[in-house]
Amino acid sequence: MGERQAAYGSGVERLTLSIGGMTCAACVHHVEGALAGVDGVASASVNLATERATVEYAPGAAGLSALGGAVEDAGYSLLGVVKEGEAPASAELGSLKWKAAFSLASAAVIMSMMAAAPVRAALPFHPDLLFLALATPVQLWAGRQFYIGAWGALKGRASNMNTLIAVGTSVAYLYSVFVVFFRGSAIFDGFAAETYFDTSTAIIGLVLLGRRLEARAKGRASGAIRALLGLRSRTARVKRGGVEVEAPIEDVVVGDIVVVRPGERVATDGEVVEGSSWVDESMLTGESLPVEKRAGALVYGGTVNGSGAFKLRATGVGRDTLLSQIVRLVEEAQGSKAPIQRLADVVASYFVPAVIGVAALVFVTWLILGPPPSYVYAMLTAIATLIIACPCALGLATPTAIMVGMGRAAERGILIRDAEALETAHKVEVVVMDKTGTLTAGRPEVTDVVVAGVDEEELLGIAASVEVASEHPIGEAVAREARRRGLELSGVSGFAALPGYGLEARVGGAGVLIGSRALMEGRGVEMNGLGERADGLSRQGKSVAFVAVDGSARGVIAVGDTLRRGAAEAVRAIEAQGVEVVMLSGDNESAARAIAGQVGIAKVIAGALPSEKAGRVKELQRGGKVVAMVGDGINDAPALSQADIGIAMGTGTDAAIETAEVTLVGGDPRGVASALALSRAVVGVIRQNLFWAFAYNAALIPVAAGVLYPVFASGGAPEVLRPVFGEFGFLNPILAAGAMAFSSVTVVLNSLRLRGFRVNSEGGLS
Repeated sequence: MGERQAAYGSGVERLTLSIGGMTCAACVHHVEGALAGVDGVASASVNLATERATVEYAPGAAGLSALGGAVEDAGYSLLGVVKEGEAPASAELGSLKWKAAFSLASAAVIMSMMAAAPVRAALPFHPDLLFLALATPVQLWAGRQFYIGAWGALKGRASNMNTLIAVGTSVAYLYSVFVVFFRGSAIFDGFAAETYFDTSTAIIGLVLLGRRLEARAKGRASGAIRALLGLRSRTARVKRGGVEVEAPIEDVVVGDIVVVRPGERVATDGEVVEGSSWVDESMLTGESLPVEKRAGALVYGGTVNGSGAFKLRATGVGRDTLLSQIVRLVEEAQGSKAPIQRLADVVASYFVPAVIGVAALVFVTWLILGPPPSYVYAMLTAIATLIIACPCALGLATPTAIMVGMGRAAERGILIRDAEALETAHKVEVVVMDKTGTLTAGRPEVTDVVVAGVDEEELLGIAASVEVASEHPIGEAVAREARRRGLELSGVSGFAALPGYGLEARVGGAGVLIGSRALMEGRGVEMNGLGERADGLSRQGKSVAFVAVDGSARGVIAVGDTLRRGAAEAVRAIEAQGVEVVMLSGDNESAARAIAGQVGIAKVIAGALPSEKAGRVKELQRGGKVVAMVGDGINDAPALSQADIGIAMGTGTDAAIETAEVTLVGGDPRGVASALALSRAVVGVIRQNLFWAFAYNAALIPVAAGVLYPVFASGGAPEVLRPVFGEFGFLNPILAAGAMAFSSVTVVLNSLRLRGFRVNSEGGLS
C-alpha cells in the first residue's frame, strides 16, 4: 500500500463512496481489499458505522467504474459517490423495515399455528404447506441480501456474516422443504419428521430487525454532522449596485458586502465593515456567551446574530468557510481508524472462517454422539453456532464510538484530526502549555490604573489623547481601554516621541509626559509615592507607564497580557485527571512565573525561543512521558509537531486547523481538559464494546455448540429452561439470532452514551 502511494505521488485524488451490504468487520476487510486491488488505488479505508469507503487513487489509472466493479465483485453494492457535507445515512433503512416486519409476522404465524393444534387440525391441507408458502418469500426475498453478500465473498474466496446467516437459514429451510416432500418416505422411518420453517423465518426476521435498529442508532450517531450542516444558510442579503438583494448562497463571492439583520444567521465568513452586534458562536466554538462584533472583527457563517445589525465583507464562501472546514474535518475524522480498530478488523477476517469450521465440527460431533434423531440436533446446533458467532458487534464496537465521540467533540468546539489522535490523547501524561496566546489572550490590555490626585477616567483620557497617535503596543492598549469606556479624547499639540523613554505632548495647555521611571527622574518629576506601586506591578510581569502632568506624576498605567477566560479552570481540570501541566514561555522568568502563579502551574520553563521549544518537549519525551503541546498553532508549530499530540488554539484560520492533531476552535483553554477527558471516555467505551463483543462470542459459542448437553443429558433440562435449551441443553437457534441482534444494538447504544458527554471542573465526567 505504501509503495503504491509513493508511486502515484502528488497526483492522487480522494473519493468517498457509499457502500451497501456491509454488516461486520469481515466485510470491512473484504471491501478494503477489493478496492486496494484496483490498479491505480493508493489506499482504501472503509468505515462500517458510516457505510463509506474513502479511496485515494490516481485518476488516470483508476476510475469509478473500476472501483464499483471491484466492490460488486466482492459481493457488495456501490450506492454512489458521497458529496462533501452529505450526512451519513443508511440506504437500506426503508427496505429493512418492510423485510423485517414481513419476516417476523410470518414467523409469528408459523409459531402460533405450531402451538395451536385445533387450528392445524381444522385446515383442509397439511399446515406445513402453509408454513412453506410463508417461509419461501422470507428466504428468497427478505433473505436475498444474505445470499448476494455470501456469494460475493465466496467469489473472493472469503466469508463474512452474510455467509453465516445464509448457510444457517438455508440448512433449516432446505431441510424443512425436504421434510414436506419426503415425510412419508423410508428416510424418516422411525422418526417424527418436523419442519423448522419457524427457525429460518425468525432468524432472518430478527437479524433484519437488528440491522434496522443498528441503522437507526447509527443515524443518531451521525447527528453532529447533520446539526453542523443545518447551520448553513441557503441565501444571503447582498449589496449589488447599491441595492440589497436576496441571493442564493452559491452566488455569493469573496468581496461581496453582506447585510446581516437582527436575529439572522450569518451567511458567510467575513469582516465587519459597518455596524456592531453580539453574535452567538456556540454552535462552532462551544462557547455559550455571545461575542461582541465591531468594525474589523471576524464573523463566521452559521453563527447567529443578536439584536444589532451589521455589514460584512465576505472573506470565505462555500467550501472555504470555517463551518465547511469543520464539517470536512469531522467527516474525515469519523471515517478514520484507530489502531485498536485495525486489530479488530484483522481478527474478524479470520474469525468467520474459523466459526464455519467450528460449526462443521459441531455438526459431525452431534451427528455421531447426539440423542436421536441425532441429525436434527446436529443441524440445529450447527445453525445456532453459525448464527450466534456473527461478528456484527465486533465490527461496530470501535467505529460507532469514534463517530459519536468526534461529533460530540465538534459540538464543543474541539476538532480532532483522526481516530489515532483521539486514541493517543488518552495516554497523555504531561500537557505543555505555551503562555502567550494560550493561557493569555496574546494582546496587551490595561490591567491596572493607579492615580494620585486625579480621577481614574481623567488620567486615562489624558494618556489616551497622547497615545492614540502611537503605534507602540502599550499605547494601543491605553487607546483601546479609553474607547471601551467611551471617554472623549482631547486635542494634542507639541507631540514628540522620546525613543526608549516615552512620549511628550501638550493636552489642553498642560504639559504631559508618558513613559518610564527613567524619563520621570530625568525630567525631575515629583513621583507622589507612585514608585513603589509601579515596582509591585512590574514584579507581576506587567509593563508600567507613568503619566505626569506639569511636572507632577498623576498616575501609573499597567499593561499586561491578560489571562484567557477559563485558563485557571483549565489547569485545575487537567491536573484533576492526573496529568502534569508545564508552562513553556519565551518571556523572562518573573513574567512567566507571574502568569503561572495566577493559573496554578508549578513547573515553568521560561526564556525559551521558538526554535528551542521543540527541544524542551523532546526532553520531556525522553523521560518516557506522553506529551501534549498546546500552542497558538503558528509560532509553536515545531513544538506542536514534536509532541505526541499537538493542540492548537484555533482562530478560525486554515493554519490553526491544519497545524495540529487537535484544534480548539473558540480558543478556550478548557477545551484541553475536555479533549483529554473525551479521549478517555471514547477509549473506555471502545474497550467496553470490544469486551462485550468478545465476551459474548466466548461465552455463547460453546453454549450454542452444545456444551450443556452433558449437564442435561440424563434428566433433561428443567421445564423453565426448555424454551431456551430444549430437552437436552441445545440452544434454540431463534434465540441465538435474537442474542446476536441484541449484542449489535447494545454496542451502538453504548456508544451513543457519549452524546451526553460533559466535563466538570474537577476534570471528571458528569
